[in-house]
This record gives sequence, structure tokens and C-alpha cells, in this order.
Amino acid sequence: MSDADRAPDELAPKIASKTPFKVELMATYRYAWCSCGLSNYQPFCDGSHTMSKGGHKPVIFTQDKDETVYLCGCKQTGKGPRCDGSHKSL
Repeated sequence: MSDADRAPDELAPKIASKTPFKVELMATYRYAWCSCGLSNYQPFCDGSHTMSKGGHKPVIFTQDKDETVYLCGCKQTGKGPRCDGSHKSL
């Protein structure tokens, strides 16, 4: 079955949480935010995307400064990895 034949919900990321994850990020550290929703180490990637049918890959980023941020848990954000409030419409 091709991706075009799959139901949209099969390709969509899994909603890991309907609220964002508050995390302390450290300057110069490289992070991998889970975009598929399958990771057991939310909100970060643990490699579970290999089981994802939607072809989701982690969002890799390096943090500029020490900062407390809210990372998306619903995986619907348009500003991944940061929460943009998309969870409010779920």
C-alpha cells in the first residue's frame, strides 16, 4: 500500500500529549525533538520514528542559550519544536 492509499490518520503523527512539555534547555546542547509522537522519551526522540508510517523524522536543533521552553506535545504545531497552541483545538 502506498502512502497515497493510506488513511490520513495513519500518516499523521501520534498525539503524545494534549499539553506542551515544559523543559529546561541548555545552551550549546543539540536536541532532537520527536515529531512522530511515538517516542517513550517525550518530547525528545528515541528512534521510534522508524515504526512511523508517516515518514516523520526528529527535528534537530542546537539551543542558543539556557532557557525554559514549552515544546509541543501534540505534534500539530506549525512552529516545531516549540508549542504554538495548536493543542487547544484538539
